Amino acid sequence: MDKWLRYHVQHVIRIIGGASLILAVALVCYCHRKRAASIRNQRLVKRQISEARSSFNVAFYHYSEIKRATNSFSEEQRLGVGAYGTVYAGKLSSNEWVAVKKLRNRENDGTGHNQVMDEIKLISTVNHPNLVRLLGCCIEQGEQILVYEFMPNGTLAQHLQRERNAGLPWTVRLVVATETAQAIAYLHSMNPPIYHRDVKSSNILLDYNYKSKVADFGLSRLGLLDDSHISTAPQGTPGYVDPEYHQNFHLSDKSDVYSFGVVLVEIITALKVVDFSRHHSEINLAALAIDKIGKGCVDDLIDPFLEPNCDAWTLSSIHKVAELAFRCLAFHGDVRPSMEEVADELEQIRLSGLNTGDDNVTLAASSVASVSSSPCNGSEKSIGESIRKNVVAIRSWRFGVPHVRHDCLKNAEEKKDGSSAFVQNVRLSEQSSPSGNSLLGNVVK
Repeated sequence: MDKWLRYHVQHVIRIIGGASLILAVALVCYCHRKRAASIRNQRLVKRQISEARSSFNVAFYHYSEIKRATNSFSEEQRLGVGAYGTVYAGKLSSNEWVAVKKLRNRENDGTGHNQVMDEIKLISTVNHPNLVRLLGCCIEQGEQILVYEFMPNGTLAQHLQRERNAGLPWTVRLVVATETAQAIAYLHSMNPPIYHRDVKSSNILLDYNYKSKVADFGLSRLGLLDDSHISTAPQGTPGYVDPEYHQNFHLSDKSDVYSFGVVLVEIITALKVVDFSRHHSEINLAALAIDKIGKGCVDDLIDPFLEPNCDAWTLSSIHKVAELAFRCLAFHGDVRPSMEEVADELEQIRLSGLNTGDDNVTLAASSVASVSSSPCNGSEKSIGESIRKNVVAIRSWRFGVPHVRHDCLKNAEEKKDGSSAFVQNVRLSEQSSPSGNSLLGNVVK
């Protein structure tokens, strides 16, 4: 019995030893392959960076500089968190403020550095005054970081939701809508076309002069003629997504048109795109707008902030923009206008106010381009009696991402310099002026 037991014990020991040896060999092979893959990946990154340096007009920052600019990615300088990473305010050694997008680490699926390089390639091919500008990137120490120009006046969404001021006058909203449409139309005109795929008011940034800058190309893809732009993965933001996408998972230039139609409704109403506090039939802003505009009840949608100055020209132009939004929100993409047509129509509506010859309309419509002061020293330029200057501490900025941290830069500056930077927040004039008495006729029912 003892002999039999010893035999089986020795047999089990040999099996365990063999299994352990196999596992050890497998582990060594795994580590070797992982190390080899890491080395190949590092070489690929270095080669891509080398190629990018000679091909793209962007800077390559050292990780130490980015870390210093963001105060070690301090929570106090965090602007927000989005689907693709976290955005921080950063102050470079040149005293230039930038927006630093620290992408989520995706090295596990081998796409981390590719995402950065693809975005650099994508953005480096575009050149439009109303597209946010990529300044550079950093690919070091396992991090993928993009550096963009800084937008001190936040997002259109913040202004419409009264998070930054009492509200924007209609003329300013119309200029922002026109510039945004022109930027998206430009993307669609590229060869191959570029689809933004996440057009929304929080991705429309405002610079020092309240000039529109379309941001967040994280979801953008080249609109190739194959199936590369067809995906079953969720795309866009609820409330802005093309309804046809839920049927065929196909995004196109007309998907951007639909999303922009929602933005136009936001500009008119200043309502949230999705609001569960509204009646169940009005939770979705697009559905609410289609119903009201289709019934010819545009006046029911107008932001109350605009009503005190709703003269003939303002009311007429609001109705025209509403009718345009109605066409952009058509269920079938083929029925919607192109972004080029949308941009042209908005430009004509905007020019109709300038062509009245009324000085008040001209001043109000051009006020966005006129507002210019240094964010660093607080100096201001006079831009006319119709502009009321109200200098306050700018307490929040956002780079097209949710969850704003409102006191981040103010606190960061107080810690670094003992003073608050960017102390300008100019409230624009609410004046508007009449032109012709032709209002929008009956809307298609």
